[in-house]
Amino acid sequence: MAELKDDIAAYDAMKADLEAKSLGKWVVVRDRKLIGTYESFDAAASEAVHRFGRGPYLIRQVGAPSVTLPASVIYHPVHGKDTVRIR
Repeated sequence: MAELKDDIAAYDAMKADLEAKSLGKWVVVRDRKLIGTYESFDAAASEAVHRFGRGPYLIRQVGAPSVTLPASVIYHPVHGKDTVRIR
């Protein structure tokens, strides 16, 4: 979990800039780097899973309070549809 703590710290360091430029959008942070900015959680999660598999990586909505999900929650894209499921 050390990597995720580092990604949270990196997000906190870039938070003011992100809030000024991308308020309400979703971001993916991995290895202390901003991977991308996305219009929806689904888009951010799809890209994160595609690039990095199961993680760890940080997905946050810019300007929203942080939410901690249990480790048992896994993102499962539903192929062939425009929807995704979280279990």
